[in-house]
Amino acid sequence: MQRLIHEVFCKRIVGAAIALSCLLASATSIATPVHIFYPGTASVTDTRAGYYVKLLDLVLSKTGIQYELQPNALPMASPRTIQKIANADGLDVTWGPTTQELEQALLPVRIPIDKGVLGLRLFLIKKRDRSLFESIHTLARLQLLTAGQQRDWSDTEILRANGMKVVGADIYEQMFQMLAADRFQYFPRGIAEIWGEETSHADLDLAVEQHLALRYPACSYFFVSKGNTKLAQSIEEGLHIAMRDGSFDKLFQQYNGEYIKLAHLNTRTVFELNNPLNPNGLECRGINIGGIDKEKKKISE
Repeated sequence: MQRLIHEVFCKRIVGAAIALSCLLASATSIATPVHIFYPGTASVTDTRAGYYVKLLDLVLSKTGIQYELQPNALPMASPRTIQKIANADGLDVTWGPTTQELEQALLPVRIPIDKGVLGLRLFLIKKRDRSLFESIHTLARLQLLTAGQQRDWSDTEILRANGMKVVGADIYEQMFQMLAADRFQYFPRGIAEIWGEETSHADLDLAVEQHLALRYPACSYFFVSKGNTKLAQSIEEGLHIAMRDGSFDKLFQQYNGEYIKLAHLNTRTVFELNNPLNPNGLECRGINIGGIDKEKKKISE
C-alpha cells in the first residue's frame, strides 16, 4: 500500500514539474522581445537620427508587440546599410527620403514620417562669408558657388540635377573640415540638423546663413526588407494610431518645432528645386512649414 502511495506521489510530482516547466517556457517565450536593429550614427556628436529613432519607438509601442530597438554600428542611408537590410543581415529598418533606387531595394512603409521637413535646407557657411550670401537674390547667382555633400546622399544628385555645383566627400565629419578649409562655400543641411552641427563644430568658425533656403519635394519613410512584411505592418499600424491620438504631432513638434521657428523661413529667399529621384507620380511637397506657402514670401526660381 505504501509503495502504491509512493508511486502515485512521484507521478504527481513529475507531472507538476513538467507542467511548471512548460508554463515557465511559455512565459519566457511571451516575454522575449523581438530585437530590431537600426543604423547607428556617424559620430558621437551626430544627433540626426534622434527624431526617427524616437518615432520608431513610439509607433512600435502602440502595437503591443514586445520589442527592443538596438543601433547597429553602420551610418544610416549608406549603400551598405541598404544592402544589409535587403539581405536581412544584421539590420532591420532605416528611414530617409524615398528614391526610385530605395524602393527597388527595400519595402517602404508609405506614410510620410517628417512632414517633408528634410526637403527644407539651410546653409552652414563660414562666418566670414556672411556678406557674400546676403548679396545673393537669385538661384542663378547661387549656382556660381559650390555646395558640399556626402557622395552617397540623395541630396547630391538632387542639387546637381538643378544646376548646382557640388563637391562630394566620403565621410560625414569630413564635410565640416572641408567647409572650413574652403573646399566649398556652403553645406546645405536640414532645419533640425544644422543648429546642433553649428554648435558641435564651434571651433571651426562656422555659422547658419540667415537669408536663403532651398526646398524640394522629399517624402521620408521607414524602410524594411521586402520579406519583412510583418515589421512593415506593425510600423504602419503604429503610425496610424500615433497620428490619430496626436502623439505623432507632439513628437514632431518636440524635435522640430523650435528649429522651424528659429529658421524664420517666411523672411528668407526660398529657391524651389525639382527632385528627379522621387518615384514616378509621387507628390510630396510637405506641409506648410513656417508660413512660406501661405504668405508666398520671396520665393525665387
